Amino acid sequence: MRLLIIRHGDPDYENDTLTEKGWREARLLAERICQMDIRDFYVSPLGRAKATASCTLEKMNHTAVTHEWLREFAPSIRRPDVACGRTIAWDWLPADWTGEPCFYDRDLWRTHPAMEEGNVGREYQWVTDGFDRLLAEHGYVRESGVYRTEKPNRDTLAFFCHFGVECVLLSHLMNISPMILWHHTAAAPTSVTTVNTEERREGTAIFRVSSFGDISHLYAGGEEPSFSARFCETYDDVQERHD
Repeated sequence: MRLLIIRHGDPDYENDTLTEKGWREARLLAERICQMDIRDFYVSPLGRAKATASCTLEKMNHTAVTHEWLREFAPSIRRPDVACGRTIAWDWLPADWTGEPCFYDRDLWRTHPAMEEGNVGREYQWVTDGFDRLLAEHGYVRESGVYRTEKPNRDTLAFFCHFGVECVLLSHLMNISPMILWHHTAAAPTSVTTVNTEERREGTAIFRVSSFGDISHLYAGGEEPSFSARFCETYDDVQERHD
């Protein structure tokens, strides 16, 4: 089985839709996706993901199933460097988490006091439980970090969602802490991450990433990738996002 995890287009967060650039990106994405044989489409309930998916669905005369657990992963925490207020769980300053060994462990990351106080582990479990139920419906049942292949297949499933939750799904499939993916990867708007099953022994499969954050459709269409999901390359660049 193959999974396509697709981030929404350049976002207009205030109105939960796409910017003009985002719509251009979504149309270029649709040109790419419509050439694929996709069995089922799944989409986040948030407007920016639905808008992105709409271009592909219209072009392919298809519908998508909406799942609440595909919405952006956004439980809030009290970040160590923020004196008051709360922020998203996956946006810490590197110096404030890289020295904590628990954040590198696939299970212990959720035991950090900030994560426990923000119920981040519980939200993570809710997302991955929903994901595993869906994979089981398609024949792959999770058992101790691998998947029992009850109905092995070559179907392709497409997920239109968000960067934060994409990292949650990938960390679950890869059995690693999401902190590593949240902070060391950046999936540009409308990027496509491809994950394939590998069944090296009959009856047991893992999911393996064959490409991450592919935006070749933007380059093919002459569209410059959005900077969204990244921070400034050098601190002196005032045009790029700092924090």
